[in-house]
Amino acid sequence: MNYNIEKVDEVVLALLYLTSFSESEHKRTWKGHDWDVLNRLHEKGFIGDPKSKSKSVAFSDEGFEKSRNLFKKYFEL
Repeated sequence: MNYNIEKVDEVVLALLYLTSFSESEHKRTWKGHDWDVLNRLHEKGFIGDPKSKSKSVAFSDEGFEKSRNLFKKYFEL
């Protein structure tokens, strides 16, 4: 199947906001999504390296803001 990878990355980044939480001063999210997408989001600088034993990954400041904005764009009523 052919699909728009950029749109998939946007929607996954938006969904990462849904499962985000604060840990100290950092924003984190559960990384229960496709590994290829998570790797691309890491390469774009939105999240930390998903290749760890941790079940969550840290957002960059830019990544958290973009995630929140995309969540509003796609899911806000």
